[in-house]
Amino acid sequence: MPTYHRLPDQPVPGAVIVKLYRSDGQVRGYVRKVTDPSEDDTIFPGEEMGPEDALKLAKTHSLGAAPIYVELAEGVEWDPNWGATT
Repeated sequence: MPTYHRLPDQPVPGAVIVKLYRSDGQVRGYVRKVTDPSEDDTIFPGEEMGPEDALKLAKTHSLGAAPIYVELAEGVEWDPNWGATT
Protein backbone atom coordinates (compact mmCIF):
# COMPACT_ATOMS: atom_id res chain seq x y z
CA MET A 1 0.00 0.00 0.00
CA PRO A 2 1.46 3.41 -0.92
CA THR A 3 2.42 5.89 1.80
CA TYR A 4 1.83 9.61 1.39
CA HIS A 5 2.97 12.49 3.60
CA ARG A 6 1.00 15.40 4.99
CA LEU A 7 1.92 18.69 3.35
CA PRO A 8 4.63 20.49 5.38
CA ASP A 9 4.93 24.27 5.64
CA GLN A 10 7.94 24.26 3.29
CA PRO A 11 7.75 21.42 0.72
CA VAL A 12 11.00 20.78 -1.10
CA PRO A 13 11.37 21.67 -4.79
CA GLY A 14 10.65 18.59 -6.89
CA ALA A 15 8.03 17.27 -4.47
CA VAL A 16 4.60 16.39 -5.83
CA ILE A 17 1.46 17.64 -4.06
CA VAL A 18 -2.02 16.17 -4.38
CA LYS A 19 -4.69 18.57 -3.22
CA LEU A 20 -7.99 16.89 -2.39
CA TYR A 21 -11.09 19.07 -2.11
CA ARG A 22 -14.87 18.89 -2.41
CA SER A 23 -16.65 19.84 -5.63
CA ASP A 24 -20.35 19.20 -6.19
CA GLY A 25 -20.43 16.89 -3.16
CA GLN A 26 -17.55 14.69 -4.38
CA VAL A 27 -13.89 14.52 -3.41
CA ARG A 28 -11.80 15.70 -6.36
CA GLY A 29 -8.11 16.32 -6.74
CA TYR A 30 -5.38 17.94 -8.74
CA VAL A 31 -1.64 17.42 -8.83
CA ARG A 32 1.15 19.98 -8.83
CA LYS A 33 4.92 19.80 -8.70
CA VAL A 34 6.80 22.16 -6.39
CA THR A 35 9.37 24.28 -8.18
CA ASP A 36 11.99 26.76 -7.07
CA PRO A 37 10.40 29.54 -4.95
CA SER A 38 11.10 32.07 -7.72
CA GLU A 39 8.87 30.13 -10.16
CA ASP A 40 5.21 29.09 -10.22
CA ASP A 41 4.46 25.44 -9.42
CA THR A 42 3.56 23.16 -12.32
CA ILE A 43 -0.01 21.79 -12.31
CA PHE A 44 -0.86 18.45 -14.00
CA PRO A 45 -3.43 18.43 -15.72
CA GLY A 46 -5.68 21.47 -15.48
CA GLU A 47 -8.86 19.51 -14.89
CA GLU A 48 -10.11 17.90 -11.71
CA MET A 49 -10.06 14.14 -11.26
CA GLY A 50 -11.01 11.55 -8.66
CA PRO A 51 -8.66 11.04 -5.71
CA GLU A 52 -7.40 7.63 -6.89
CA ASP A 53 -6.50 9.02 -10.32
CA ALA A 54 -4.82 12.07 -8.76
CA LEU A 55 -2.69 9.85 -6.50
CA LYS A 56 -1.71 7.62 -9.45
CA LEU A 57 -0.74 10.68 -11.49
CA ALA A 58 1.34 11.98 -8.58
CA LYS A 59 3.22 8.68 -8.39
CA THR A 60 4.02 8.94 -12.10
CA HIS A 61 5.32 12.50 -11.77
CA SER A 62 7.37 11.76 -8.64
CA LEU A 63 9.48 9.31 -10.66
CA GLY A 64 9.71 7.16 -7.54
CA ALA A 65 12.16 9.55 -5.88
CA ALA A 66 10.38 12.80 -5.03
CA PRO A 67 8.14 12.86 -1.95
CA ILE A 68 4.38 12.91 -2.50
CA TYR A 69 2.49 15.21 -0.16
CA VAL A 70 -1.26 15.33 0.39
CA GLU A 71 -3.14 18.53 1.12
CA LEU A 72 -6.68 18.05 2.40
CA ALA A 73 -9.06 20.98 1.91
CA GLU A 74 -11.62 21.78 4.57
CA GLY A 75 -14.27 19.06 4.81
CA VAL A 76 -12.14 16.31 3.23
CA GLU A 77 -11.05 13.34 5.32
CA TRP A 78 -8.38 10.83 4.29
CA ASP A 79 -9.78 7.50 3.10
CA PRO A 80 -7.48 4.62 4.19
CA ASN A 81 -8.30 2.84 0.91
CA TRP A 82 -6.12 5.46 -0.84
CA GLY A 83 -3.02 4.40 1.12
CA ALA A 84 -1.28 5.31 4.37
CA THR A 85 -0.29 8.80 5.51
CA THR A 86 2.49 9.96 7.77
